[in-house]
Amino acid sequence: MCPRRTGFTLIEVMVASTIGAFIMLVAVGSLRAITASTERVDRSISTAAEVRFASNMLTRDLINFYRDENIENTKLIGTFTELGEGSTSYLVFYTVGRAKARIDQPEGDIYEVEYYLTMDEDKSLLMRRLWPNPDKETEPGGILTVIAEDIEVFQIRYYDGEEWSTEWPEEMEVLPQLIEVSIVTKPPVIGMPVMESFIVNFTRSAVSAVSTSESDEQEEGGQITGQQTGQGSDQGTGQGVGQGSNTGAGPGTTR
Repeated sequence: MCPRRTGFTLIEVMVASTIGAFIMLVAVGSLRAITASTERVDRSISTAAEVRFASNMLTRDLINFYRDENIENTKLIGTFTELGEGSTSYLVFYTVGRAKARIDQPEGDIYEVEYYLTMDEDKSLLMRRLWPNPDKETEPGGILTVIAEDIEVFQIRYYDGEEWSTEWPEEMEVLPQLIEVSIVTKPPVIGMPVMESFIVNFTRSAVSAVSTSESDEQEEGGQITGQQTGQGSDQGTGQGVGQGSNTGAGPGTTR
């Protein structure tokens, strides 16, 4: 009687090793695909958040556009410039802001902001320049910030009531009725580019600004009346004149 053999033959070991290696390759490939997909999703979410952040910031600045009875005290310049193989928009204007750009330094509430697209090596960057206390007699300065990266299109159009144009020169003595802004990212390897487009109604913004100004004046008037009653007419009159002079301050004036 032949002795009984235990264990695996060489062929069985080779077959088992091949199947195990195949399963491992499939598992590693699936893990890499999942990781790459997760990275693409995260990158897409981050890019969309950047574009949305830039759009919200530009919208807020345009809505708070600084208006003055004298058009020479306002500023809105929009041009279309060459960048690389294409063209891009450039926008600079005065806006009113409550948050200070610099800590522990004197600033008013009127700022000059500038938006433009620039190239840094292989990256296209959407920039924002914020200049406290702007002065037409000095060179523009301020704080420069990158608000979005890998932007393919930054286009601004202006509507004068009859037609759209890509430029609003400094010589214009009126403000546009509508401003349309489009921000588009570079196409990713897989998927569609992120795009944000919005329109700011300057006519409606002007009405809102006037209503806010009137409500502020009514509140200030109520405070002045109370001071006059409690402290006397001379003190109340002096305080009323002081507040009136601050209201008329224009760009470049530190308050």
